[in-house]
Amino acid sequence: MRHRSVTYSSEQTFQALADPTRRAVLDLLRRGSQPAGEIALAFPVSRPAISKHLRLLRRAHLVHEHRQGRHRVYNLNPEPLRAVDSWLNQYREFWKMSLTNLKTFVEAEYAEETKQAHAAKPNTKTPKGNR
Repeated sequence: MRHRSVTYSSEQTFQALADPTRRAVLDLLRRGSQPAGEIALAFPVSRPAISKHLRLLRRAHLVHEHRQGRHRVYNLNPEPLRAVDSWLNQYREFWKMSLTNLKTFVEAEYAEETKQAHAAKPNTKTPKGNR
């Protein structure tokens, strides 16, 4: 067997993650290894459909397959998800900064409006002799 370095295609990973059934399969495999038949039983689609989903997940390197007797057993490979997380982190930082700026702006506007409202309130106390 040749030694080869494994590289993960972000495009394949995103394509695999685009489908809700494949994401559900990955969620199922977070709990541990599962035979293909058990995975198929967890979904209301045909076994051949689940087989296709598993094949796509395998090609995207999101799952590993190994044989255990007559069964094909799948387990989650989280490595390709690190690239996705890294890509998403850029957007997390963007939104964190944007939301912090929005919060600062809204609080400043609220403080200014409150200050103006207190300054604009007429003195509602009337002298006792004018009743």
